Amino acid sequence: MYLYHILRSRSFLILLLIVNLLGTAYGYVWYGYQLVETEPRFLLFVPDSPTASLFFSFVLLAFLFKVNWGMMEAFAIVTLLKYGTWAVGMNILLLLMEGTLDWTGYMLMISHAAMAIQGILYAPFYRMKRWHLAAASIWTLHDVVIDYVYKQMPRYGILDQYYQPIGYFTFWLSICCIGAAYFFCLREKRLELLLQ
Repeated sequence: MYLYHILRSRSFLILLLIVNLLGTAYGYVWYGYQLVETEPRFLLFVPDSPTASLFFSFVLLAFLFKVNWGMMEAFAIVTLLKYGTWAVGMNILLLLMEGTLDWTGYMLMISHAAMAIQGILYAPFYRMKRWHLAAASIWTLHDVVIDYVYKQMPRYGILDQYYQPIGYFTFWLSICCIGAAYFFCLREKRLELLLQ
């Protein structure tokens, strides 16, 4: 309970909002080279992780005003879990295949693990509805199609040649994250806490 007292404190929410906004900005810059080459119709779906942290930034902003934004909470938890886990997994795979990883790879693993963790830690404060999760699920699964059917997935060097098995993994990861969002946010007898 002491942890949750810290998580809902105004000063911690402000700090976390700043960190997420900085991470979002860095993420869009990281995707810059790919966005330049991306067709306009795919632009919304290419920068995955920064968009997830942007969703969560909106959630934190709402929390600062002591309100819930259910739709944004649904989008945030599903995408934070998915892209946080995905990036950690891909960097570990890259390390195993190449035998080395530069400092940005380790930084990405730490920051993306933190993304997934914060999504779950704040779940007791979320007040989403089933249709919010349905909308987030459609977005997330549609993104898998855009990434792996239209080949708009993040570019990871040597891993690009394995885009089909990675796409299959990503589909099932998405399903698991949607299931986790339901477990933490919508099932009966879940942990629910107030922002006050």
